[in-house]
Amino acid sequence: MGTWTFLTNHAHVLITVARDPGIRLRDIASAVGITERTAQQIVSDLVEGGYLRREKDGRRNTYQCVSDLPLRHPVESDHAVGELLAAVGADRSRG
Repeated sequence: MGTWTFLTNHAHVLITVARDPGIRLRDIASAVGITERTAQQIVSDLVEGGYLRREKDGRRNTYQCVSDLPLRHPVESDHAVGELLAAVGADRSRG
């Protein structure tokens, strides 16, 4: 099996956060297989893009995925983020 995957690291981070909204950056990095700095940058990209909301909870952050936004690439932009999350079993609104 090769080293490529169908989803980007941004998608992997979003899915990981959707599954555990209170997850720490180091745990995101470990789950996705990236550095903690890269995880921090991707989370910042997702927050700035409106795909994640970040709230401070004491010293930790909690996150909320914004499921109704469209996917970014023109090939799949007619689908919402929530559809991706549902397809991989990370849509917390579906029980």
